[in-house]
Amino acid sequence: MAKKSTKNANYTVPGLTTEQGHGVAEILQQRLHALNDLQLTLKHAHWNVVGPNFISVHEMLDPQIEEVRGYVDELAERMATLGVPPNGLPGAIVAERTWDDYDVQRASGVEHLAALDLVYDGVITDHRDALARISDVDPITEDMLIAQVRGLELFQWFMRSHIESDAGVLENSVARTEKDAAKAVKRGRVAKKK
Repeated sequence: MAKKSTKNANYTVPGLTTEQGHGVAEILQQRLHALNDLQLTLKHAHWNVVGPNFISVHEMLDPQIEEVRGYVDELAERMATLGVPPNGLPGAIVAERTWDDYDVQRASGVEHLAALDLVYDGVITDHRDALARISDVDPITEDMLIAQVRGLELFQWFMRSHIESDAGVLENSVARTEKDAAKAVKRGRVAKKK
């Protein structure tokens, strides 16, 4: 078996020191893991959604998956441009991530959307943290992350529109885990039927 190379290049982009460029790329590695995980999680929900909202949720997730896959490629290519080899291997995601696996299996559309809302909260918050860390160093990477946050926030709004009351309250607002978010929406919908 060939030995995996993790050696960074001895260069980065013009205008940054090698240390700066590699530092930005190291921040992007965690964003790469998060977006790889997100696109797999979205696909999981896409396959496991059931109920009356099946087709609308199933079809709403496809463009999100494709867009997030594009973000993954964009991040990996930026890392390589900065002189750091991107690691998109599943083992690295699991070993280096700071979050747990998505915890909802077969469930209704609104249950998945409530759970995915929390997933988006985490990804967007961490993207914004990365933005704060690189904004003074690399405006090119900053611009890329800003565009990604814009897209992620739009997708989250699509999901929230399904779990928001007409009073502007999210049905999963007290949930801290994906399972709790799914249960909160399910309980609320069952109680309304009674």
